[in-house]
Amino acid sequence: MKKVLLAFSGGLDTSYCARYLAVEKGYSVHTVIVNTGGFTTDELEAIARRAQSCQVASHTVLDRTQELYATVLRYLIAGNVLKNNRYPLSVSAERIVQAIAIAEYASNHGFDAVAHGSTGAGNDQFRFDVVLRALCPQAALLTPIRDQQLTRDQEIAYVREHGVEGDWTRAAYSVNQGIWGTTIGGRETLTSDQPLPEDAFPSSVYDVPEEPMHITVGFVQGEPVSLNGAVLDPVDVMQHLNHAGALYHVGRDMHVGDTILGIKGRVAFEAPAAMILINAHHLLEKHVLSKWQLNLKDQLALWYGQLLHEAQFLDPAARSIEAFFADTQRYVTGEVDLELHPEHVRLLGVRSPFDLMAGGFGAYGEEHGAWTGQDAQGYAAIASIAARLFHHVHPPAGEGT
Repeated sequence: MKKVLLAFSGGLDTSYCARYLAVEKGYSVHTVIVNTGGFTTDELEAIARRAQSCQVASHTVLDRTQELYATVLRYLIAGNVLKNNRYPLSVSAERIVQAIAIAEYASNHGFDAVAHGSTGAGNDQFRFDVVLRALCPQAALLTPIRDQQLTRDQEIAYVREHGVEGDWTRAAYSVNQGIWGTTIGGRETLTSDQPLPEDAFPSSVYDVPEEPMHITVGFVQGEPVSLNGAVLDPVDVMQHLNHAGALYHVGRDMHVGDTILGIKGRVAFEAPAAMILINAHHLLEKHVLSKWQLNLKDQLALWYGQLLHEAQFLDPAARSIEAFFADTQRYVTGEVDLELHPEHVRLLGVRSPFDLMAGGFGAYGEEHGAWTGQDAQGYAAIASIAARLFHHVHPPAGEGT
């Protein structure tokens, strides 16, 4: 009997896969869920019961939240990486770490095949496929949803017919939870104009407080290590910010981008900690990094986000960019004050021993003392030479003819 390891989230797609592979195909199916900070103990127990109702041979939980931070999220913060200047790549980051964990588990436990529940239209199929083929090429790859081209309605009918445990009334929405954000896809995200309903967002259960919340985030060499003066592990900082941000409905948005296949995709997301930390970190960097460091970081952040999004995280180019990011974080130490307001974050200011603005060297107006007006006049004259030469050789249209 073929021994199959199924990447299992407990959602509709993977529940269908578990039941189909175990009963219809007769495989010995072993489900594994890789928790990246998006599940409570009660939720994990409910997912385990659902796996059992699919008649699997075993179910395993792997916690990779710390690995997610150490291998990916710390660099997304260091690079201030937002896909299309908007989306913090929540799913991209989690899927890569989950796929690596699954590949390692499959290799260490002698599985004949590895399966996942991705469709043939989205990006996740490539993230799983690329990592699994690279890290456990000995195992066959099974993808029932993609191969059968099933609709969600067909899957719902199947799991209901066969008594798979779960409330499938909410299955119209595909929800992915993780410490770096929650993404929501559904009927509205298949259109270009319809917004997601309020009750589809996880934070809709909270009534926004009337008064803003003041928060101070402390960074040491680019890593978030404290909240309001209390020293915490970066993962704990994220968990606290996710809760605080959810109270104010912070981090909600809709992302439109290009899929790996080249078609347009639209997804709603709610990522309080990610949006708070990236914005706070970026403000601190503006105070402590040089102009050219910031300029180069912006360009490499685009490339790093692309490698992660396009399932090329294992390419050595990603390690090279991470090395650059790590080097730039040497002096990114300080505290950032901010306030949470309904659906937005207000950045108030920073305090850092490496603040280049507070150095007194280049104050504005006549107080600077580092150069004279004549020095500035001479610099401007030199800086204008290239433009003057160009316009001398290429006069405006209609002149010199």
